[in-house]
Amino acid sequence: MNLRAIWPFGRKSGDGPIVDSHGLWQALHGGRVAKTGTAVTLESAMRVTAVLACARVIAEGIAQVPFKLYRGEGRSREAAKDHPLYEVLHRRPNGWMSSFELREVMGYHCVLARGFTAFANRGRGGRVVELIPLLPNTVKVRQNKDWSLTYEVTASNGSVREFSQESIWHVRGPSWNGVVGMDVIGLAREAIGLSIAAEDSQSALHARGARPSGLYSVEGTLSDKQYKDLKKWIDDNYAGDAQAGTTMLLDRMAKFTPIRMSGIDAQHLETRRFQIEEICRALRVMPIMAGYSDKAATYASAEQMFLAHVVHTLSPWYERIEQSADCQLLTEDDRRAGCYAKFAAAGLLRGALKDTAEYLGLLTDRGIMTRNEAREKLELNPLDGLDEPMTPMNMRIGNEEETGR
Repeated sequence: MNLRAIWPFGRKSGDGPIVDSHGLWQALHGGRVAKTGTAVTLESAMRVTAVLACARVIAEGIAQVPFKLYRGEGRSREAAKDHPLYEVLHRRPNGWMSSFELREVMGYHCVLARGFTAFANRGRGGRVVELIPLLPNTVKVRQNKDWSLTYEVTASNGSVREFSQESIWHVRGPSWNGVVGMDVIGLAREAIGLSIAAEDSQSALHARGARPSGLYSVEGTLSDKQYKDLKKWIDDNYAGDAQAGTTMLLDRMAKFTPIRMSGIDAQHLETRRFQIEEICRALRVMPIMAGYSDKAATYASAEQMFLAHVVHTLSPWYERIEQSADCQLLTEDDRRAGCYAKFAAAGLLRGALKDTAEYLGLLTDRGIMTRNEAREKLELNPLDGLDEPMTPMNMRIGNEEETGR
């Protein structure tokens, strides 16, 4: 039977042909073989600590910040607690999950599996009253001729049901076509595959290496039986981590010459360090946030790195999710009423609040910005009497000085 006739999914042009059963198995299970010969699937990629750490720091960064629905009118805003979506986003999206848990799942799916999808259960007036997350491998997206989207969802019993885009909340990861997110694991396959291969190589070395390792030499020639007995004696008494450092006893003019592997011979540790940086680049996470440091960072530089993580890594995810919620979860009437979803990320910027206060204080003291404009920058409601710019005492005009005498 022609495989192409029954294969329902397209294949990227750069992936290369499937030439054997192993390649077919990998394609069926969502992964392909890297140039190192290592199969890179979602499951194997998550076993790489650098990938898991990057995914965790993004997922937990999305989950730990309060996510609320607001209603703005003019320059004022308030939490829209009377709207059913407020409870869904902020506290309880469904009967068995918290908001933190849903957004943590969202983070993992967006980073590792192209995007997050959830069934949006709508109640009276089309307002969302429940969000039920869907596993990435159960959802297929199809764009119709009118540019609308249809979602094919496969249930646990194998049945397939189609949903319109109004029934699905789809948060896409970084996307090339605007329909689905890019396969980051596939794009970073070589970097992840080399990391897996390096770890497998090191594991094999520890599993099979003798301690101490080197050359055992004796005078004369050993028979096959003597050789097997000697090998068994070494394996039983000196091989493996449990026997590492054990003193080796020699007889019959035997000699043991240790062989030590230099950093120039293998550069194994350097390769593993570099792969951490490569994976962090692919997932857009600063290495220090994944637990990797070059040991040269000071407290001041580390603080700036943490701030950069919020600004350059988490903030784009916040904006992506906020706009997705506004477009897909709110009705047209809700948007006209000024409702919008927002992450309260100010808590993550506490380290920069002193700088922000000094900056806004300088602008308001010099009359460049009113105090209410400064409050608006901090997402605070305006107060009466703070709409006039302040005038510094040493910059009052002559008439004001004469009047004040």
